[in-house]
Parts: sequence; C-alpha cells; structure tokens
Amino acid sequence: MTHQQITSKIRREISASYQELKLKYPVLKYQNAIGLLIFILSVSISLVMGYLWYINVVPAWVLIVVNAFLFGVLHELEHDLIHFMYFKNNQFIHNFMLGWIWILRPLTLNPWFRRTLHFHHHRFSGTLHDVEERGVTNGEKWSLKRLLFTPDLVIGNLLRVHKLFGDIKKEVNDGNLKFETANKIKLYGVLGLIPLTILSHIVLYFFSIDVILNFIDTKFDTNFVFPEAIKSILNWLNPFIYIVLLPNLLRQFCLHFITSNLHYFGDVEKGNVIEQTQILNVWWTYPFQVFCFFFGWTHAIHHFVVNETFYIRHITRKKAHKIMKENGVRFNDLGTFRRANRFHEIKHN
Repeated sequence: MTHQQITSKIRREISASYQELKLKYPVLKYQNAIGLLIFILSVSISLVMGYLWYINVVPAWVLIVVNAFLFGVLHELEHDLIHFMYFKNNQFIHNFMLGWIWILRPLTLNPWFRRTLHFHHHRFSGTLHDVEERGVTNGEKWSLKRLLFTPDLVIGNLLRVHKLFGDIKKEVNDGNLKFETANKIKLYGVLGLIPLTILSHIVLYFFSIDVILNFIDTKFDTNFVFPEAIKSILNWLNPFIYIVLLPNLLRQFCLHFITSNLHYFGDVEKGNVIEQTQILNVWWTYPFQVFCFFFGWTHAIHHFVVNETFYIRHITRKKAHKIMKENGVRFNDLGTFRRANRFHEIKHN
C-alpha cells in the first residue's frame, strides 16, 4: 500500500476506537463542558497553590512542580482550542479561555498568532519552513547550545532566525512555498512574541542573573550585585516569577525537549504523515512527560486524527499505539538524537 492508503487505514481505525469509547461513555459528548471544567480546575488549583506558597504553607519547589504539571494540562487545552474543539460557536468563552491560558503560560507565543503557525505545521510538518517546530530547536544538532536554549523562544530564536529566514527564502525560490505564505509565517512568528512573551523572558533573564550574582557574592564576597532599584522590581515581581514563570520554564523545557525529538525534520516526504512523527515513550523520558502531559505518548496520534480532544487521545492511546505499530509508525527511535531529527540516516560523502 502507498503511504496515503496506510495513513487512511490508521485514521479509520483510530477514529473507530474514538466512536466506540463515546458510545460506551455518553458523557464524553459534552465536549465544551469537559473542556471548561478542565480549564476551571487547572486555573483554580494553580492559583490556590500560589496563595499557599505566598503564605508559606507550601515550599517553592512544590509550587513549581505542581503548577508545571497543571500548566502542561493547560497547554493541551490550548492546543485543542487552537483546533476549535471547544466553544467554536461561542467566541467569548473560546477567547476568554485562550487569553487566560496564555497569561498563565506567558513564555509561549500568542495563541491567536500561533494558530496560523500550527496549521502551517500540520500542512508542512518536517519541512524547512515548519516554523513552529524549528522555533523549539527541531532539526538542530544536539549540543550544549541546543540544550541551553531548548525552552527559550527569545534569545534562542534570535540565534536561529537568520538561518530560518534564509531557508524560507530558499523554499520560496525553489517553488516549495508561496511568497505570501512565507511573509505571513515570518511576521506571525515575530508578532506572536510581542509583548508578553518577550517581557516574561526578560524578567526570567534578570531573575537568573540575580540568583547567580547573589550566589557568587555569598561565596566570594564580591559585592557585585544588581542595583537596589532592579532588586526592588524583582522582589515586587516575585509572586509572578514563582507562581507562573518558574513552573513554565520547567514545563517549557520538558515540552520542547519531547516535541522537538518526536517530530522528524528535513527529509520528510511531503504529505507522508507516517514520516512526520514517532511515539516517544521510552522509560527515561517519563520525568519530562509529566510536565507536558505525556505529549510524547499521544502527539503522533494527533497527526493522524487531528480533530479530537487530548483526553480522548489519552484514554484510547493503547489501542491507537497498537494500530500505529502494526502499520509502520516508529516507536522510540532514539537515533533521532544522533541524526538531528532526520527520518533517515544522514549520508556522509
């Protein structure tokens, strides 16, 4: 069979498993209500954890770990919202949820701009102009630089933007991408960072430098620390840093590490969904998976059946994995780390 026929077979069988589950549990038909309930619970618990930390009931590390997990759930919810899976016909609630999820995950792109980049990702996954995945280090050789900038969408993208835009120009010249589409994805990639994402990263940069300077000063008595004005601003921002930014730094590192290595890049056959992703659920990735709601277990399923909620994918994942494995989808292809995420072995002359 051709890859299109195999893909269609996988889609039919996974979709059938979804329908079977929904017939067995009719409550699942209340998709809007379930999405809103997950949103309310996740936001409420994260804010309660922040309050408990603020009044010194829970330590900072507990706050960071719990909120990182909850923000991982909100990321999956945002992803579903980007695909219009909740309140498609009620724009107020739909946009209200998107807005609050962005505020609680401000290190990420503006979701309204990200929607365009994400739809482009589905159409052109693994290509030179897959801006969404390249923005999180997909396709780069593993090095200390990639490791350090895995969660960073500001400095990390500044370091790669020249190469990315050059590749996009080449794709336009080669006739693989329309000029108008190229301009749009470049513009949206930049506008999506303004202002919240850039400002949130800047706060984290200053916070990190302050921690390092304080450590050095304590060890070596250097008196080389930030001026009091900057320290005062950081102290004022402390609740935002601990309740929102630090959990998101952990969550974003884990998500970007998993997603950039389960997606293939650079030599993916156009339109071949089987070559776009793999299931990445090897045991040692478990600590990363916890903080991105087990993205490596289920995201490849989403590439086959796009319009289904994240919780349905999780409930039916074992059946989907069996179908995918029987039809040639890769599982735990760890060679991707050595091959800079190429699907095939890199040929050397």
